[in-house]
Amino acid sequence: MAYNLAPLQNLIDKFERMQGIGHKTAQRMAFYVLGLSDADARSFAQAIIDAHTKIKQCKICCDLADDDLCPICKSDNRDKSVICVVEDPRDVAAIERTHEYNGTYHVLHGAISPMDNIGPDQIRIKELLARLGDGTVDEVIMATNPTVEGEATAMYISRLLKPMGITVSRLAYGVPVGADLEYADEVTLSRAIEGRSLI
Repeated sequence: MAYNLAPLQNLIDKFERMQGIGHKTAQRMAFYVLGLSDADARSFAQAIIDAHTKIKQCKICCDLADDDLCPICKSDNRDKSVICVVEDPRDVAAIERTHEYNGTYHVLHGAISPMDNIGPDQIRIKELLARLGDGTVDEVIMATNPTVEGEATAMYISRLLKPMGITVSRLAYGVPVGADLEYADEVTLSRAIEGRSLI
């Protein structure tokens, strides 16, 4: 006899739809939820509803926010003359963890990908261009992913910005710390050479 309870299977299916979650992990998550007390289960469900209904996009940078502006755009301590352009809100979190960058961000919510029918109008490029009209921005750092789509997006935006006289830079990509050069691919090594710095 198959062990199949419809509500449990439905919960597993919902977790399995999450990016990076396989069937076994989805099962573990579903059984974890089943083990919660009624109060904890309601609190868990409410946290999902609150995140879904209360988090929106910042009106300036398009990052996640629970108000009209995100904390970074609200801050007077950030350098407003530099904008770091990223594909995803998770990229903002990753850069912020370094504690090395004090400028602002712009989140595109994707990258140009003709194969997926995603063009410049489907991502937040217009919103970026609107931010550059007042002359306060001196540099735009392209921090899109080192993929074909990320590179195409960076090149497209840099061509749009060139006539505006704004400096456009690109993150240096190269060999990860602790890696052996013999295992690095040619693109990674060429990027490492191009992005080399003085020591």
